[in-house]
Amino acid sequence: MAKIAHLCAAMAAASLTGCANLSADVHSVSGNGADHAVALQGEQTYSFARTQPQDDSADHPQAEKLLREELAKHGFVDTAGKPAHYLLSMAYSTRPASIGVGGEDCAPPDCGAGGDGLGALLLGREYQHALTLRFFDYGSGTERYKVSAVFFDRDADPLHAQPLLVKTALAKLPFDPPADWRVKFSVDQASGVPNVESMKPLQR
Repeated sequence: MAKIAHLCAAMAAASLTGCANLSADVHSVSGNGADHAVALQGEQTYSFARTQPQDDSADHPQAEKLLREELAKHGFVDTAGKPAHYLLSMAYSTRPASIGVGGEDCAPPDCGAGGDGLGALLLGREYQHALTLRFFDYGSGTERYKVSAVFFDRDADPLHAQPLLVKTALAKLPFDPPADWRVKFSVDQASGVPNVESMKPLQR
């Protein structure tokens, strides 16, 4: 997966607010080989599925709040633990970009690519931020749709990358085939909020 090719990504900024242009990559797949649009048909209600570390994390509620607000723009409603049409799991990570991620959640061929080199000496280490959302049928547990977003910068704080990752993963809900897309953003200089400028499929 290509790194962000602009001056802002080459700077060790502490937040997105100094960036004029950003991009992130997304990979999506529907469950049971179904068409993406069909995969998310039905009542637009969901309940979060959490792991114990997420329940114990002081940061996780903030990540869920961001996701809940973005899903609401698509008409999805959180039932707050009550039965819903979908059970939604969220997993995210931040790690040095020189370490490959591996695993099936990182489907694009160069997803774990990266390195330190001279750039790290001059500007600081580069980090890979990743977010994966999985929609399961609440009753049967069948996975209906999965989408992963990946973003590179030089900020080790995972929460700083969350707004852009969430907007990337949900820029289209669901994404149409092909599976891989690049989402480009502009950032409001006053609020620091990333806004989607374009979405283009990636040819693999």
